[in-house]
Amino acid sequence: MERRRDAYRILNVTSDADPDVIRAAYRVLARKLHPDGKAAPLDTAAETRMADLNWAYAQIRDAAARARYESERRAAPPPAAPPRAAPPPTSTDPWTHGVSPPPAEHDPTLAVLDFGRYTGWKLRDVAKRDIDYITWLRRHASGAHFRPAIDRLLRERAAKAGTARRR
Repeated sequence: MERRRDAYRILNVTSDADPDVIRAAYRVLARKLHPDGKAAPLDTAAETRMADLNWAYAQIRDAAARARYESERRAAPPPAAPPRAAPPPTSTDPWTHGVSPPPAEHDPTLAVLDFGRYTGWKLRDVAKRDIDYITWLRRHASGAHFRPAIDRLLRERAAKAGTARRR
């Protein structure tokens, strides 16, 4: 299904724009997208964008062409609605606030603190130096985001302490 193109949207102008504004918008965009102004070879997306730009300007560049375009635009049926996306996640979904889950290899204990006296430190490094701060952070509201990682660090520490006692 081909999508209906809108000349005004391609040129980034309103439908009641003055012809001088349309001409200026075309010139600015053409200067930006034209292949002669590029040092690197033109890619397919840029080629398509330049072709769309030329098409749009040809549709509304003068009064007669613009009147034809406007009559065709009014006569055409409205574009089909895009397919509906999945509803956004809610706070009851896993990974609250719509945040997607991290990749499987993600280690939450390597999260970096962005506040407090350990700004820029990884949780794992802070736990090695100041376990009391980590325990406090778990209880404090500012550490809510880090609770799963903190719980993991505390479990690891308890497991190490348990194996050290057995020896």
